[in-house]
Amino acid sequence: MSANKIPLAGVIGSPIGHSKSPQIHQHWLKTLGLAGFYIPMDVAPENLRDALLMLPKMGFVGVNITVPHKEAVMDIADLITDRATLIGAANTLIFRKDGKIHADNTDGYGFIENLKSGAPHWDPKSGPAAVFGAGGASRAVLASLLDAGVPEILLTNRTRVRAEKLANDFGKRIRVVDWVQAGNILEDATLTVNTTLLGMIGKQELRVPLDGLRKGSIVTDLVYAPLQTKLLSTAQETGCTTVDGLGMLLHQAVPAFERWFGKRPVVDSATRAAALR
Repeated sequence: MSANKIPLAGVIGSPIGHSKSPQIHQHWLKTLGLAGFYIPMDVAPENLRDALLMLPKMGFVGVNITVPHKEAVMDIADLITDRATLIGAANTLIFRKDGKIHADNTDGYGFIENLKSGAPHWDPKSGPAAVFGAGGASRAVLASLLDAGVPEILLTNRTRVRAEKLANDFGKRIRVVDWVQAGNILEDATLTVNTTLLGMIGKQELRVPLDGLRKGSIVTDLVYAPLQTKLLSTAQETGCTTVDGLGMLLHQAVPAFERWFGKRPVVDSATRAAALR
């Protein structure tokens, strides 16, 4: 990027008005004293390819990708990282100087960094992890937990066949449990993760019996609206260490910002405040 051009980045989805990413990236640009802008863009699926090919010509150095485009961009990108290939989706695109589109997925990185920040005593090898959900977010979580060394993952989903597909994709350390038995897996878990939208504002509650939660275990929810879900509230009352979902959003943004704007930002209380404005 030449000195007289202001680098642009943004987030593409449909809808996109709810995204907190612009607040996060603009906060970092201001804090670090960098020239640049981060723009939310509502792009329909049928226009995605044309939009991505045009953006570099307009001064964009990269974009984040969110629902419903995370899988579709895999067919458009020229280069794909191993972790994006494993997860089967990309949330970050870098527009390279040679004209190629480089796709990456930083969701798993953000998930693990959020856990390390909110539960620094967490030992991945201490025991099984219980994971609710088998959607795109679950794939990123499973990949990162397996890479961290979690010995076994107890995976449950309302549609069992989707969980079984993930077990086939990710290997023998994943054991599928029927949704009606979801409450029972909490007794053995040292870490419990909700990757579903259940418990989010406007969605159904996570109707899983939580009396099996172990005091001293770690519970995290990818939902961050509200920050304190019923799962986290119950876990806190039980004596668990709880980690809300906002930190994952913040940490997954760090490597993308560094690639686009050349400086690595810090996730701190001011960053959280900016995201919640």
